[in-house]
Amino acid sequence: MMNVEDLYRILRTSHVQAQGIVDTIPDPLLVLDESLRVQNASRSFFETFRVDRYETIGQQLFTLGNGQWDIPELRSLLQDVIPRSVAVVNFRVEHDFPSLGPRTMLLTARTLFHPDNAGHLLLLSIVDVTDQARRDVAKDMLFGELRHRMKNLLSVAHSMARLTPVEDRSAEEYREAFLGRFAALIAAQDIAFAEDSAGDLKTLTERVLAPFSGEGHGLVIEPGEPVELTPKSLTSLSLVFNELATNAAKYGALSAAGGRVSVSWRIEDGERLRITWAESGGPAVVSPDRKGYGSELIRTAISYTLHGQLGQEYASDGYRAEIAVPLVE
Repeated sequence: MMNVEDLYRILRTSHVQAQGIVDTIPDPLLVLDESLRVQNASRSFFETFRVDRYETIGQQLFTLGNGQWDIPELRSLLQDVIPRSVAVVNFRVEHDFPSLGPRTMLLTARTLFHPDNAGHLLLLSIVDVTDQARRDVAKDMLFGELRHRMKNLLSVAHSMARLTPVEDRSAEEYREAFLGRFAALIAAQDIAFAEDSAGDLKTLTERVLAPFSGEGHGLVIEPGEPVELTPKSLTSLSLVFNELATNAAKYGALSAAGGRVSVSWRIEDGERLRITWAESGGPAVVSPDRKGYGSELIRTAISYTLHGQLGQEYASDGYRAEIAVPLVE
């Protein structure tokens, strides 16, 4: 026959094992009675919320801490769990917790199973998903930005295809004109999305103008101080540089041996970026009689998209353009 000491030892061993199981669970866990008072708590709960047993055991859930769990909707849900045997799964709580700061928690409550259905205890697990929530927000923002960029990119490509002139030119000439502008778009997007390269003016200039560098003429980039560009500025300036270089290759300094193009920039008063495009050593310069699509694209990109100003000089010794755009849009 089992004596009292043996029974006590068995019960104590069972209790220690049960508590060990609870303390092994990595997420905070509370055991609540039918009045939602804390009967037990896991070690993770005490460590996570930096409280002791005296502040927790025997206290009602809604009085813990600074009342972070005292949420009317949560109260209603928990009071329905035990009598109806309904589970509350991943109830979201966002709160500025004492000693933790702003956190996002997911609460799951289930009735404790008892073989004779006499149990009225509730298990409440708490999962900190703050970091995941922040990553989700960042991912949503990134996806939204990507969708916006792609929409703008396709719109610009559609506009280029529709407005690139077809009169008095062959299919091959049209293709070369369109693909040149499209390549500039691709270069800008490569820079904008590159993880190891910032969207800076020097990188953009070098990337877009690289195809126009060749023997017999010089294309010189004279970098000013570093300038970080927004996605919109990257796209617009890539198109501007491509048009200027294309015109120089067809009619200007890059169309003749010994011709030279110099690209430089400076920041004025910390608020305005001034870019200088200067050609020399090419054919005699003549001011065009009419504005083509390329010239219209340059003017639109600078004036309307970048809210800047364009100054052009058709001097006899070479074409010169001054582009001034605000650094902060």
